[in-house]
Amino acid sequence: MSETNLKTASVLAFERKLDPSDALFFAGTWNHRADAEAWRPVAIREKSVRGTISNRLKTKDQDPAKLDAAIENPNLQTVDVAALPGDADTLRARFTLRVLGGTGKPSACNDAGYQQRLQETVEAYAQSLGFGELARRYAFNLANGRFLWRNRIGAEKVEVHVAHLVNGKADTRWVFDGLSLPLRSFDATGAAATALGELAALIEAGLHGSRHVLLEVTAYARVGAGQEVFPSQELILDRGRGDKSKTLYSVDDIAGIHSQKLGNAIRTIDDWYPEAGELGPIAVEPYGSVTTQGKAYRQPKAKADFYNLLDNWVLKGKVPDEGDQHFVMAVLVRGGVFGDAS
Repeated sequence: MSETNLKTASVLAFERKLDPSDALFFAGTWNHRADAEAWRPVAIREKSVRGTISNRLKTKDQDPAKLDAAIENPNLQTVDVAALPGDADTLRARFTLRVLGGTGKPSACNDAGYQQRLQETVEAYAQSLGFGELARRYAFNLANGRFLWRNRIGAEKVEVHVAHLVNGKADTRWVFDGLSLPLRSFDATGAAATALGELAALIEAGLHGSRHVLLEVTAYARVGAGQEVFPSQELILDRGRGDKSKTLYSVDDIAGIHSQKLGNAIRTIDDWYPEAGELGPIAVEPYGSVTTQGKAYRQPKAKADFYNLLDNWVLKGKVPDEGDQHFVMAVLVRGGVFGDAS
């Protein structure tokens, strides 16, 4: 098929190549990190609280009498909470991560010519730049404990153990001081850099499909005895009157973090977008979406989004700059449905 006749396939889908499990929470003490029997599941319990009026009021409701009347009515609510026991000062979060090969090979594509050109593009990238940079950044986000999210903030110590599992046993194991590794850059020195290089090489081999890679990731965060910890919050679309106002995620009565939230943290490697100097790395998304800010940092008008970059690269042969090449491949690693709806 000639380059002028080549069009984006209307059916085009990719499976994710970084496949985490849910992370489960356990409680124990920092000095017993090596004792697997010393860790107890973190349970979720309900708590009833009496809240106060603190939201911004409309102008018509700012009358002193109306405000006093509103405050007299108790704001009663029931919420889920998770906390360490009074004799445990450390949170342990554990999950597994599969690294799959076949990056750039669609799971569904209804245009053989487009699929061939796409595969040629991916192979050219693999030969010129390779998956080493992406693998290094994924490894960094495992080592620094970014996936702990709010549980990392304010922790006295964070230690991350990453093991390569072969036949169910640890073939290689790395230990990282999570707080010594930054969240806004991907620079490391000394022994940490050496260990990160080894882990990145393993992840790169998994992305190439030259090796089966299953990682076991265990993080220890010393947050303090009895302190609250933060599992994922469930999205309840249809709440009835009197329902809990906050529902936390659990698996078999053990608090945990959604696999999707872990994946978001691991792929927070995009610092190639136009405004990266201000915000730092964001999660790899086709439009650079950051939902907490309500903003897309890769706008189609600026030709910085995934679809413009991919179409120009595959259909027109316009190779993006190095950073955007990494970004396009990272979106393919992320997976998704990218067919041309028109």
